[in-house]
Amino acid sequence: MTSVLSGWMAQLPIAPVLLPLAAGIVLLFLRGRSLRVQRVFSLLATLALLAVDVALWLRVQHGAHLVYALGDWPAPIGIVLVADQLAVGMLLVTALVALGALLYAVMNDEDAAGPHFHVLFQMELFGLGGAFLTGDLFNLFVFFEVLLLASYGLLLHGGGRLRTRAGLHYVVLNLVGSTLFLFAVGALYGLSGTLNMADLAVRLPLLPLSDGPLLRSALLVLLVVFALKAALLPLSLWLPSAYGNTSAAVAALFAIMTKVGAYAILRVDIMLFGQGSGVLAGWIGPWLFWAALATLIAGAAGVLASSSLRQQVGHLVVLSMGTLLLAFSLGTQQALVAGLYYLPHSVFVSAALFLLADLVARGRGAASDGFEPAPPMPHRALLGGLFFVLAISVAGLPPLSGFIGKFMLLQAAQSQPHGAWVWAVVLGAGLAVL
Repeated sequence: MTSVLSGWMAQLPIAPVLLPLAAGIVLLFLRGRSLRVQRVFSLLATLALLAVDVALWLRVQHGAHLVYALGDWPAPIGIVLVADQLAVGMLLVTALVALGALLYAVMNDEDAAGPHFHVLFQMELFGLGGAFLTGDLFNLFVFFEVLLLASYGLLLHGGGRLRTRAGLHYVVLNLVGSTLFLFAVGALYGLSGTLNMADLAVRLPLLPLSDGPLLRSALLVLLVVFALKAALLPLSLWLPSAYGNTSAAVAALFAIMTKVGAYAILRVDIMLFGQGSGVLAGWIGPWLFWAALATLIAGAAGVLASSSLRQQVGHLVVLSMGTLLLAFSLGTQQALVAGLYYLPHSVFVSAALFLLADLVARGRGAASDGFEPAPPMPHRALLGGLFFVLAISVAGLPPLSGFIGKFMLLQAAQSQPHGAWVWAVVLGAGLAVL
């Protein structure tokens, strides 16, 4: 059901994009002012973003979706933003994580390590908001580039040898991914004459059979790009090092960034490979299933092999992506519900673990977060209790949300042809994490 708003409410769908963009521009002019002024403005802008996302959620929670055509140009010529339950839910999770990460950065002076932290932070939110709302593949590419450019600066914020080395790998891989994205988008436009995802869903099944090989090649390249963003094996090797060596607040915010890749895969799967897609129907499911299983296994192995807590949390992010994409690959409504329940859980727990790992590293002096003996640290009972709760949740033990999400996934897999593989790998990975 498409909903049309009137008056100022008609501008609500574009607000999550414009608000952080405007905040970033204002912060550029405030860079000569005191850090306290920048902090207050950035926090107020993030709170306002959260309020806007809540207002949007109230509008779409009953199944409506809001369509915003920039400049009132119709699709496929114009740029279209689509706010539905999935997109707005992702925006809401992003705003909550961003607010927590920003508060942590301010309280621990992480934003003082360089002059442009708050500008980059708001630009990252600008790119994330656009990526979740866009209804057009080319503009998805544009917003990907915006959030990646901001993430390069955030990842390297504060400098250091390990951070620079991890950042170099991250930048090179994503530049290659961006180039492949352009190739795929160009091929799809040449074949169909549109990049609007709703139009593509109508036009692609009508293409002649002679275009089939080129169409499949373009879509496969597109999915490889999304798999890189989602840290799907074998394109996940960059993540533990990059996330484990950046600042805690940035790593916490990046917990949502890998979900952009998963979100893009889900969007493309539903719109281009769903029922009624002709020869493309269900085409993504089989390869995504086995890649997700392999990612789960690799994430669990990385957790066991880690030598520090922050590195271990990076591998936990890889493991969570394998679990999430495994749910999406099953192709049933029950599995989709399980994946969408697990998604915010994995974001919040991963972000909290990155922040907690930093507190542990600060309290252990020279030992930092390495798995080696160190003198007792301050507040160890509180930090140990928090770690215990988060560890239970990420391992999937009852009664916390991690258990509920994995239980729903296992239930959804019971009727699937490869259900035994799902049970074995999910439970085995959970045991390894425990």
